[in-house]
Amino acid sequence: MRARTPVSAAEGIVLDERLELRADRLLAGGQAVLREVDVAAGCGEVIGVAGPNGAGKSTLLRALAGLPCGQEVSREVPRPVGRCGVALIGHDPALHPQLTLAENLDLAVALAAGTRGSVPDALRRVGLQAAAGRPAGACSAGMLRRAGLARAWACRPGLLLLDEPTAGLDGASRTLPADLARETARAGGIVFVATHERQAFEAVAHRWLQVAGGRVREERP
Repeated sequence: MRARTPVSAAEGIVLDERLELRADRLLAGGQAVLREVDVAAGCGEVIGVAGPNGAGKSTLLRALAGLPCGQEVSREVPRPVGRCGVALIGHDPALHPQLTLAENLDLAVALAAGTRGSVPDALRRVGLQAAAGRPAGACSAGMLRRAGLARAWACRPGLLLLDEPTAGLDGASRTLPADLARETARAGGIVFVATHERQAFEAVAHRWLQVAGGRVREERP
């Protein structure tokens, strides 16, 4: 176990079967958003993250991904390391607009660590097999959201971080994020889901964290 140190960024590291995140404070826009953060998860867990807008849910996910939190970082933040890599699916689809959906996923798979899946199968899972050759820049917002989920299915990360994953999805696609979370956990991965649509993940999440008032607290039954 690491002792907590007074830094303005977090350490998130996958240690064999467990991920631990400890930080005195996490920043967003140069301001401390969360304080005294102490989060741990084991392989095979799906953890829901609830809280109001602006409470720091996205900041927490960025810290878990090993990304800098805010502009005031006192030292380099190590990325989580492990056997199977990390996937953060947020509001930005992070797809190259001039590449096709299939090309975007092929690139992601080529860069991914650990076990990888089939790009055609991943696109089929989200109903985008017919659009595989379409440039990402010519796709709707909903299609891009589904393509982001397909990318995670193809890359099979050991740490999956979903930030409001149901936003922009239509009725037929709204179960896809929960399916992805369930399958990732069953494969031994760790999943965090930040969402306002808690009911969509109640059957999948093993436990919930509540982010509010600058603190992250585990909900008790």
